[in-house]
Amino acid sequence: MISRSGLSQLLQLPGFCSKENKEYKILLPVRSALVTQMKIDNPIFSESQKFRQWYIWVLVAIAPIIFVWAILQQVVLGVSFGTNPSGNAVLIILAVVFGIAFPFFLYRTGLDVQLSSEAIHLRFWPFHFKSRTFYFSDIDNAEPVTYSPLKDYGGWGIRYGAKGKAYNVSGNQGVIITLETGQRILIGSQRHEELSSLINDRL
Repeated sequence: MISRSGLSQLLQLPGFCSKENKEYKILLPVRSALVTQMKIDNPIFSESQKFRQWYIWVLVAIAPIIFVWAILQQVVLGVSFGTNPSGNAVLIILAVVFGIAFPFFLYRTGLDVQLSSEAIHLRFWPFHFKSRTFYFSDIDNAEPVTYSPLKDYGGWGIRYGAKGKAYNVSGNQGVIITLETGQRILIGSQRHEELSSLINDRL
């Protein structure tokens, strides 16, 4: 049995409990890890974005084309590929990694954003094992913006720039939320006006 004082000490341990519905809820470990899915019941807002820019996929398609040609030439026809050819096994492994695995990984990578009645929930798969939550009570304001991904944040993804932190995968529109701490966070969105309005309505 855990005494009342022992329970109090456990609740003060970092990461042992999470703030949810303005109360502290004990998180029980499952197989030595906290398992959290990006699933909100009846979300007020929900948006899923993927890397679908045509110019990215033109660049990504170059590797499979090169490796298909290399395997055809070296493995099938028996003609060495390049001036310093790799072995057939190495060539096939590289083809699988860069010609299949990496494109599939990029295709699945994306940003999910949902609003519940109390918070913003976002998850950048596969880098976030659980969603990031920003409670409306901790937000000062939200502003829809049009920005330059490269100039302001150095590109797309989970980025850090002169204007703060950003979560984005495509386009040049989003919502900047300013927390009570003064931290500014950009959330990329193709529905930035709607997202900003819904957030501000709950502040």
